Amino acid sequence: MSDDATRLSGYVEVWWDAVGRFTALLDELEPDDWSAPTDLAGWDVKACASHTAHLERVLAGHGEEDAEVGEPPHVTSIMGLYTEIGVVNRRDVPPADVVAELRAVAAERHAQLLADPPTDASVKPDTIFGGVPWTWETLLRNRPLDVWMHEQDVRRAVGRPGGLDSPPAQHTTDYLTESFGYVVAKKAGLPSGTTAVLDVAGSPTVAVEVDETGRGRRLPEVPGSADVVLRMDREPFICLAGGRRTPPDGAVTVEGDATLARRVLDAMATTP
Repeated sequence: MSDDATRLSGYVEVWWDAVGRFTALLDELEPDDWSAPTDLAGWDVKACASHTAHLERVLAGHGEEDAEVGEPPHVTSIMGLYTEIGVVNRRDVPPADVVAELRAVAAERHAQLLADPPTDASVKPDTIFGGVPWTWETLLRNRPLDVWMHEQDVRRAVGRPGGLDSPPAQHTTDYLTESFGYVVAKKAGLPSGTTAVLDVAGSPTVAVEVDETGRGRRLPEVPGSADVVLRMDREPFICLAGGRRTPPDGAVTVEGDATLARRVLDAMATTP
């Protein structure tokens, strides 16, 4: 098996694990839990489940859905309008049926990927949602992230913490830490020559330096001293990187320049 095929197969495995954990959590919810607001503006627990069922249904080959979405105040992008389609179309569907749909279409998709596994990470899949120009690499790497992030959205909304030490949690956290150079250099706009370190418990420590072109260059080793060092556990990191809630006081340890660190923390979100 080629390196690409092995890597893509691993993404499929961790996505399938994420689906199983998410649907198991949804099965446990009480009737009132489904309307609990999440950290995502305008979305309750049912919206997270409905959105996930929608995307997995499209990926399983059932075609795109249409809906009159209108102009929801919480939607700020074209992709945001697209992700509302699944929510609108399932608004009157009983929660148990949404879970059953998610489980069924994901199982269908899983069977397809096992029967005809992708082997070239650079190729664009024939079926993808919303016409996004993703390769197999991007699509399959993002699916466990999306599913697991919504599992965590639901857990925080209904007060059922957990799932932070699973393979999807590891995959997602490691993946999101890779954007640290972009956050430091482009989003926070720290000056050339600045060094910054991100230490998230359970994931490889990331050290970057802003080079003379304004890019965040990954350093091969963590420097003995850096201008900014941020240390935190997994949950506060994914809340920041996912654009969710602000972690409680004390959840992030800052070393070095506090002003620069604040700029980085304020710019940490890289995924909706």
